[in-house]
Amino acid sequence: MSAEALHARHPLDPEPAPSTKARAVFALGLVALLTGPLVGGVIPGTVALLLARQTTREAFAAGGYLTGGRWIRRGRTLAWAGLVLALVTLVVAGIAGLLHLAAAPGPDFAPGTD
Repeated sequence: MSAEALHARHPLDPEPAPSTKARAVFALGLVALLTGPLVGGVIPGTVALLLARQTTREAFAAGGYLTGGRWIRRGRTLAWAGLVLALVTLVVAGIAGLLHLAAAPGPDFAPGTD
Protein backbone atom coordinates (compact mmCIF):
# COMPACT_ATOMS: atom_id res chain seq x y z
CA MET A 1 0.00 0.00 0.00
CA SER A 2 1.35 3.43 -0.88
CA ALA A 3 1.79 6.32 1.55
CA GLU A 4 -0.91 8.33 -0.23
CA ALA A 5 -3.43 5.54 0.27
CA LEU A 6 -2.66 5.44 4.00
CA HIS A 7 -3.24 9.18 4.40
CA ALA A 8 -6.21 9.45 2.08
CA ARG A 9 -9.20 11.14 3.65
CA HIS A 10 -12.60 9.62 3.77
CA PRO A 11 -15.04 11.43 1.44
CA LEU A 12 -17.36 12.23 4.36
CA ASP A 13 -14.61 13.83 6.45
CA PRO A 14 -15.07 17.60 6.85
CA GLU A 15 -12.54 20.03 5.45
CA PRO A 16 -10.11 21.44 8.03
CA ALA A 17 -11.35 24.89 9.04
CA PRO A 18 -9.46 27.73 10.70
CA SER A 19 -10.60 28.63 14.19
CA THR A 20 -11.79 32.22 14.44
CA LYS A 21 -11.39 32.09 18.19
CA ALA A 22 -7.68 31.38 17.72
CA ARG A 23 -7.27 34.70 15.92
CA ALA A 24 -9.25 36.40 18.69
CA VAL A 25 -6.88 34.92 21.29
CA PHE A 26 -3.94 36.34 19.36
CA ALA A 27 -5.58 39.78 19.00
CA LEU A 28 -6.45 39.94 22.71
CA GLY A 29 -2.94 38.80 23.63
CA LEU A 30 -1.47 41.54 21.46
CA VAL A 31 -3.72 44.16 23.07
CA ALA A 32 -2.67 42.85 26.50
CA LEU A 33 0.99 43.18 25.59
CA LEU A 34 0.59 46.70 24.22
CA THR A 35 -1.48 47.97 27.16
CA GLY A 36 0.28 45.95 29.86
CA PRO A 37 2.59 48.78 30.97
CA LEU A 38 -0.48 50.96 31.44
CA VAL A 39 -2.07 48.23 33.62
CA GLY A 40 -4.91 48.11 31.09
CA GLY A 41 -3.60 44.79 29.77
CA VAL A 42 -4.98 42.80 32.69
CA ILE A 43 -8.50 42.48 31.29
CA PRO A 44 -7.65 41.53 27.68
CA GLY A 45 -4.88 39.26 28.94
CA THR A 46 -7.24 37.41 31.25
CA VAL A 47 -9.90 37.12 28.55
CA ALA A 48 -7.26 35.85 26.09
CA LEU A 49 -6.14 33.14 28.51
CA LEU A 50 -9.70 32.02 29.20
CA LEU A 51 -10.55 32.00 25.50
CA ALA A 52 -7.32 30.13 24.72
CA ARG A 53 -8.30 27.40 27.16
CA GLN A 54 -11.74 27.08 25.55
CA THR A 55 -10.36 27.13 22.01
CA THR A 56 -7.74 24.50 22.82
CA ARG A 57 -10.47 22.20 24.12
CA GLU A 58 -12.55 22.75 20.99
CA ALA A 59 -9.57 22.10 18.70
CA PHE A 60 -8.77 18.88 20.56
CA ALA A 61 -12.39 17.74 20.36
CA ALA A 62 -12.45 18.49 16.61
CA GLY A 63 -9.83 15.80 16.03
CA GLY A 64 -7.57 17.86 13.80
CA TYR A 65 -10.27 19.47 11.67
CA LEU A 66 -10.02 22.80 13.48
CA THR A 67 -6.75 24.60 12.83
CA GLY A 68 -5.12 27.55 14.60
CA GLY A 69 -2.89 26.01 17.25
CA ARG A 70 -0.05 28.39 16.46
CA TRP A 71 -2.30 31.43 16.86
CA ILE A 72 -3.44 30.10 20.24
CA ARG A 73 0.12 29.55 21.45
CA ARG A 74 1.25 32.99 20.26
CA GLY A 75 -1.76 34.68 21.81
CA ARG A 76 -1.27 32.87 25.11
CA THR A 77 2.38 33.93 25.19
CA LEU A 78 1.50 37.56 24.45
CA ALA A 79 -1.24 37.52 27.10
CA TRP A 80 1.15 36.24 29.76
CA ALA A 81 3.71 38.87 28.74
CA GLY A 82 1.06 41.59 29.07
CA LEU A 83 0.07 40.34 32.52
CA VAL A 84 3.70 40.27 33.63
CA LEU A 85 4.19 43.84 32.35
CA ALA A 86 1.12 44.99 34.27
CA LEU A 87 2.40 43.28 37.43
CA VAL A 88 5.85 44.85 37.04
CA THR A 89 4.21 48.26 36.56
CA LEU A 90 2.20 47.83 39.76
CA VAL A 91 5.27 46.75 41.74
CA VAL A 92 7.35 49.67 40.44
CA ALA A 93 4.52 52.13 41.20
CA GLY A 94 4.20 50.70 44.71
CA ILE A 95 7.92 51.01 45.36
CA ALA A 96 7.95 54.56 43.96
CA GLY A 97 5.01 55.45 46.22
CA LEU A 98 6.74 54.04 49.28
CA LEU A 99 9.94 55.92 48.46
CA HIS A 100 7.94 59.12 48.01
CA LEU A 101 6.31 58.66 51.42
CA ALA A 102 9.65 57.87 53.05
CA ALA A 103 11.25 61.04 51.67
CA ALA A 104 8.43 63.33 52.81
CA PRO A 105 9.50 65.58 55.66
CA GLY A 106 7.77 65.17 58.98
CA PRO A 107 6.08 67.94 60.94
CA ASP A 108 8.36 70.66 62.25
CA PHE A 109 8.21 71.10 66.01
CA ALA A 110 9.37 74.09 67.96
CA PRO A 111 12.83 73.83 69.43
CA GLY A 112 12.83 72.24 72.84
CA THR A 113 9.63 70.24 72.20
CA ASP A 114 9.85 66.60 73.20
